[in-house]
Amino acid sequence: MAPQILELYPNPGAERPLNGTYFEHRLIELGTRHKPFVYANFVSSLDGRIAVVEPYTGESHVLDDLRTAHDWRLVQELQAQATCLVTHGGYLRDLAAGKLGDILQIGTSGKGRDIGQWRRTHGLGPQPAVAVASTSLDFPLPASLAAHAQPVHIFTSDAAPPHRIRGWEDRGYAVHLAGSGETVEGRALVTALGRMGYERLYLLTGPKMLETTLRDGVLSRLYLTMTHQVLGGREFHTLVNGPALGETGRMRLRSLYYDPNAPKDAGQWFCCFDIPEGRLCRSR
Repeated sequence: MAPQILELYPNPGAERPLNGTYFEHRLIELGTRHKPFVYANFVSSLDGRIAVVEPYTGESHVLDDLRTAHDWRLVQELQAQATCLVTHGGYLRDLAAGKLGDILQIGTSGKGRDIGQWRRTHGLGPQPAVAVASTSLDFPLPASLAAHAQPVHIFTSDAAPPHRIRGWEDRGYAVHLAGSGETVEGRALVTALGRMGYERLYLLTGPKMLETTLRDGVLSRLYLTMTHQVLGGREFHTLVNGPALGETGRMRLRSLYYDPNAPKDAGQWFCCFDIPEGRLCRSR
């Protein structure tokens, strides 16, 4: 039997199938080249943990306790509506090391094949393009990108090592400057991708890119799965680790669903927030 969830807002009490929930948000109708629609998705515990940090290595990873098949279904529905996925060098290094799975393709296997079909039915290409944000430019590209003919765009800052810029260019990849110092800046990256023709950008990134797109006023929507668990732990990552956002961090609830049948004997909420336009961070 297909999983069912309960809508809490804006239509409280309506039961609906999990599958198709985020397709009905019709993201494919949003965004333009002049103003791309930028959206992200995170999963969090009740105490705000999105990842933990290993005490000896300093490496961070998402706990298995936060992962559920129901959340993964909705993540794929969000990915399927993007024209470009934005990722980062850290993910690609972890992917090459076998620490993470390859999630840069949509609807290629198993239960997600209907998602790939949905994308094709709605006039989108087989797979979205991929943008990589990295200041070090020290990462490998997985073979899956070439196998699925996905365009790859590399973004870095003016602090990037010149020899690595030349290395990527020698391999046929354009390297775009989108920031100064140790940061790829959200506004510069989004503006450049819009000029390339990408209308919907899905952030497959961590807190740093979420923070810069929020501070720069280019994030359009935040999806958040909140599992009903208190995880604890001394070292961890939360959604934003930098200075206070103030008014820039205020959002409006767009939708809220309750999943009472999530695996691991805990429920979860699927939350969706819009970011009102025109808010600038006053702390900058």
